[in-house]
Amino acid sequence: MDRKHNTDLTSNARTLRKNMTKEERHLWYDFLKTLPITVNRQKVIGNYIVDFYIATSKIVLLTFPTTI
Repeated sequence: MDRKHNTDLTSNARTLRKNMTKEERHLWYDFLKTLPITVNRQKVIGNYIVDFYIATSKIVLLTFPTTI
């Protein structure tokens, strides 16, 4: 499997890191940031930008905004 990422998406990922949704902020600051493992935010994988990525276990987390 080719692990190279799309460099065109890097600036988009950087912007998304700066402008997280309410759900992403909650998950990051209240849980993921405190874990003893490395969790990447807005990681470019191939042609996709995933919300959170845990490389040691190859886990991808996606969040979806809720509307009420």
